Amino acid sequence: MRSYDPDLTPAWKRSAPVPEVPADHDLVVEEVSTGFCGAVIRCEAGTVTLEDRFGKHRVFPMEPRGFLLEGRVVTLVRPSAAAPVRPTRTASGSVAVPGARARVARAGRIYVEGRHDAELVERVWGDDLRIEGVVVEYLEGVDDLPSIVAEFAPAPDARLGVLVDHLVPGSKESRIAAQVTSTDVLVVGHPYIDIWEAVKPSSVGIRAWPAVPRGQDWKTGVCRALGWPSDNTGAVWQAILKRVNSYKDLEPELLGRVEELIDFVTAP
Repeated sequence: MRSYDPDLTPAWKRSAPVPEVPADHDLVVEEVSTGFCGAVIRCEAGTVTLEDRFGKHRVFPMEPRGFLLEGRVVTLVRPSAAAPVRPTRTASGSVAVPGARARVARAGRIYVEGRHDAELVERVWGDDLRIEGVVVEYLEGVDDLPSIVAEFAPAPDARLGVLVDHLVPGSKESRIAAQVTSTDVLVVGHPYIDIWEAVKPSSVGIRAWPAVPRGQDWKTGVCRALGWPSDNTGAVWQAILKRVNSYKDLEPELLGRVEELIDFVTAP
């Protein structure tokens, strides 16, 4: 007797099988029909909730062939309760590369204004920067930026990116930045008076960063207004920094500028 395949669909019409991937927490996937890309934050009742790098949430059904993982079509399935949770993203939201070794440092650099700024960039983008071989150095201030750039001697194979505080039209910082005209230098900035303000208030347990009168030291004024110790702003900053776990704790105005600098310095 002949045996027949119960599936009467011609072989050429059948879809090729795709891998089934557990929808583990923090797995980064792209939904095929909408192009929405995000990390898994919840999986329940046949649906998966994704969060993109700007904190937006979307819920999708876990349909066959419904997602892309690193460019490959996959079917998401509910993870087993015992599945280990492993980070798949760096603190900046980039796809993590387990076991990746730091690249030899590039000639290009990123300069940031102030030690606190450098510490924040390292905390969120440190893994990415090591893989790319980008060194971050801090400036005491931007007053001497043109001479600092000249001393660095930027070139196409040694680009320089600079992150400046309070870079808004009409500010002293904007006038100084305008003096840097080399095509191998990119000067960008955020609108905040101090890098503390780039941390979302909710991440440090406050409703908003207080307004500080002009002429008063901003950090000291903030500490006094919030009842924090004002005689050691360095210690206060370390407490703030510990509350920053990823890009989700930072304002978009800073996120975009840092990523712009990394792209500029690492461009071929």
